[in-house]
Amino acid sequence: MKLYGMTVSGNCWKASQILRLTGHDFEWIETDTQRGDTQTPAYLALNPQGEVPIVVLDDGTVLTQSNAILCHFAEGTSWLPPAGLARTQVLQWLFWEQYSHEPYIAVARNLVTYRGQKLAQAERLKQCAERGAKALGVMERRLSGHNWLTDAGPTVADLALFAYTHVADEGEFAMADYPGVQAWVARLTALPGITTLPRPEGFSSATSR
Repeated sequence: MKLYGMTVSGNCWKASQILRLTGHDFEWIETDTQRGDTQTPAYLALNPQGEVPIVVLDDGTVLTQSNAILCHFAEGTSWLPPAGLARTQVLQWLFWEQYSHEPYIAVARNLVTYRGQKLAQAERLKQCAERGAKALGVMERRLSGHNWLTDAGPTVADLALFAYTHVADEGEFAMADYPGVQAWVARLTALPGITTLPRPEGFSSATSR
């Protein structure tokens, strides 16, 4: 099994994390989107979308989309409830993450910390700040009174939201404003087998707003 991904990507973290949690051996192939690795003919033959992550199964089947990968490998484990209401509630968070959370939290992080475009992208970052704060507020309302995003215990919903939330300060989100979210991050980090994304050299969350 091969996993094509970027080490600093939260979406790629999801794929590697669920593979490790479910005991799958895989070969990691570093694939840098900013270097153009996902636009080569060879890569586009695997994934015409030109995105990471992808998982290539032993039989050559290609899986795309991080949350779909989460669900595929979590099937039959405690990370994904059986079909029914509990699973639907997990899926609600997965769909919300890709539409209302990741486009703002992840994009702000990328523009500020990895592309160094804070001034050039000021207008876009303003939108990211507003909508990202709204997303964190939604999570705070749930997590201020609950340990996990659903009542099924830790699930792929938590993994999906953790991916970019635990490094949201790299996009200059003031995580101290969200104590429930911070406590949830700590709970998830403490679970066996959970890893975190690497921090940029010299980064200090104390500099974030």
